[in-house]
Amino acid sequence: MKDTHTQSTKAIKYSLIAAFGGFVFGLDAANISGALRYVSSQFELTSLQTGNVVGCAIVGVIIALFFTGTLCQKFGRKKVLIGIALTYSLSTVISSFAVSYPMLVVGRFIGGVAFASITVSAMYIGEIAPANKRGKFVSVNQLLITLGSLFAFVVNYFFVKNMGSMEWLNEANIWRYMLGFEIVPNIIWFSLLMTIPESPRWLMSKKRDEEARDVFKGMGINNADTEVVLNDIKATIQEDSKSSALEQLKVLFSKPMRFVVLLAVCYAVVQGATGMNAVLFYAPTVFEQIGMSVENSFLQTIVLGGVSVLFTLVAIFFVEKLGRRTLTITGLLLIAVAHISIWHGFENATYSLNSEAISKVAEQKVDITKLHVFENKIYSTDVALKADLATIYSKKELPVVTGAIINASINISPAYVLFGLFAFLAAFNMSIGPIMWVIFSEIFSSRVRSVALPFAALVQSISSWSIQQFFPWQLENMGAANTFLYYGGVAVVGCIVMAFILPETKGKSIEAIERDLVPGLNK
Repeated sequence: MKDTHTQSTKAIKYSLIAAFGGFVFGLDAANISGALRYVSSQFELTSLQTGNVVGCAIVGVIIALFFTGTLCQKFGRKKVLIGIALTYSLSTVISSFAVSYPMLVVGRFIGGVAFASITVSAMYIGEIAPANKRGKFVSVNQLLITLGSLFAFVVNYFFVKNMGSMEWLNEANIWRYMLGFEIVPNIIWFSLLMTIPESPRWLMSKKRDEEARDVFKGMGINNADTEVVLNDIKATIQEDSKSSALEQLKVLFSKPMRFVVLLAVCYAVVQGATGMNAVLFYAPTVFEQIGMSVENSFLQTIVLGGVSVLFTLVAIFFVEKLGRRTLTITGLLLIAVAHISIWHGFENATYSLNSEAISKVAEQKVDITKLHVFENKIYSTDVALKADLATIYSKKELPVVTGAIINASINISPAYVLFGLFAFLAAFNMSIGPIMWVIFSEIFSSRVRSVALPFAALVQSISSWSIQQFFPWQLENMGAANTFLYYGGVAVVGCIVMAFILPETKGKSIEAIERDLVPGLNK
């Protein structure tokens, strides 16, 4: 009993330390949302350049996917996790001290390479955790991502609320503090990683059986159980060694696997293209569109982060009870409803630059002398308003003044947009956000999993990149209403496709799922 308790305690400790990489990932992904308006002003960025600042991180992820597995196999999970922690720190330093747009892009790109922490953390947890708790431990990784995002939103709000009241904090440098504070959790994670053991499975793959045995003993597993576990691992390694990566790829793209690959690609595209990264990476910008002040828009991001955490917990506790298919289809339906609600709110908004609105803009310390040329003009879309503002304000001024002008001139029913945003976050985080990885871990058999999961992650990353890269351009050229209508359309199509092709895998063994989905694989 004591051995079991010690094993569980040590496994929880090591798993949480590895999963802290998810916290750093969520932090890194969300803190750019607060910095973006100030970065755009500092470097006078176009909408596409603004998209590059965010999207280049996903490009780093895509590149990292090609060599992360090889590094893990050569150097071990622990060393790669330590290297990732150092890479995050390098990214933080370069980004926060950037003196030019290219330097900032390089810093963000390096941070994207470090996003491989998600894959490696999950790999380590899967190999260190007890089999009967592995699913919950891996799910904690997703929970820590949302907690990291929430923490970033809280810190960003603190900086915005105190800007001006603290001599060292102003519009010119606030983004540097937003990006730079990440160095603290980076150092904490690096220090904690030094205390964890190497994955015993990797040690055995390198024929370092005694070291693997010592790891299990250090976790409190008795000698008899240790030998059983070691023999199981040895048998699995021998089985896995029979198939090279090239052979696994041939099997993955063989005729019997077509349906599984199609299912994975459809799920990955839908998960990435329903707009989560638009809300996560551009949250304050989205809230500005409904007329909120800068401070209030940052405050609302904290609420968004809290909703994400809450409904990720819902997914963790109900995925086995309600099933993957039910949660996926229900989630996509709610996402479609949420985006249509957002569209309705923006579609019926108007913008009036009357004298009262211009006076409100002046209260925000914005230069209104240029604005009088459009006094008493009424706009039916945000696209038309932004187009006029771009003719009178410079690229340096525009990111800072646009929010204040929209805030003062907009006539909108914000309830539709707010309901839609919160409903979308709730639906995403209780369904397709975390459950996609559960589905992928189940539909791919062990004979192809080491190449199939990176392939699926690659498809999802490309889909997410398209959202991050083009969201500022979409707002500028399509407007907020049509942008969210597009995301709603993706959710509707995805829901229909999933209703036809997504099987229920709840309660089935990996072998049973394989027999159902690829019955001809062994023929």
